[in-house]
Amino acid sequence: MDLATIIGLFGGSVLIVISIFLGGSATIFFNLPSLLLVGGGTIAVTFIKFKMSDVIGSFNVAMKAFLVKMSDPEAMIEEMVNFTRIAKKEGLIALEKEVASDAFAAKALRYLSDGYDEGLIEDMLSKDIRLTIQRHSIGQNVFKGMGDSAPAFGMIGTLIGLVQMLSSMDDPSSIGPAMAVALLTTLYGALLANFIFLPLADKLSLRSEQEKLNKSIIVEAAIGINRGVSPMVLEESLKIFLAPKQREPEKKADEKEPEVAVETK
Repeated sequence: MDLATIIGLFGGSVLIVISIFLGGSATIFFNLPSLLLVGGGTIAVTFIKFKMSDVIGSFNVAMKAFLVKMSDPEAMIEEMVNFTRIAKKEGLIALEKEVASDAFAAKALRYLSDGYDEGLIEDMLSKDIRLTIQRHSIGQNVFKGMGDSAPAFGMIGTLIGLVQMLSSMDDPSSIGPAMAVALLTTLYGALLANFIFLPLADKLSLRSEQEKLNKSIIVEAAIGINRGVSPMVLEESLKIFLAPKQREPEKKADEKEPEVAVETK
């Protein structure tokens, strides 16, 4: 489970609720027509923009923002280097018995143990990456589309409320409900777009980039294993995928810099 997403949603919700209660009665912020207009309108437009299967599938993709924990690139490199040592010592066929922590890595090991050609391995794994990114981009676009539609329906609700208010100025009792629709729809649209839909789209984009990085490491490692590259050389080549500060191992606290002897005259 992604703790950052949970903290963000929980913390933001708490701040909104506190602001509402400190400002007065919380019931004035609930208006059913406004909710129906913004929520229902956003969903309706989303079905117009995208295929039904894409909209439904996007909610399954969204669960990755909450439940899926991506593999650490450093741990992935260490695992692939370990497979390299096994292949170097026992041959590629030995990889058939190994269990990878990642389904994509398991597929790469299967290709290697089955003796696939290097070009075929690279082509099939790279195609898998492209199709995965494409599927992820559909889910991101669905939530971005919802993020664009929600404020628009908030503005539509505001215009509806203003029309109702101006058409019944002679009846003071109707001005309040009309103003509630006018203002709350804008609030609901802004909250849904900027607190739910757009942040989820950004998180899914980040998840997609992280998955692409891990899979790129696996592809590079599979090619190196197939070529018979030594574990040390492969590890150095894979570290290029990491940030510069992650490439060098951290020094232990008890390690000291070597003392340099200074000659005195």
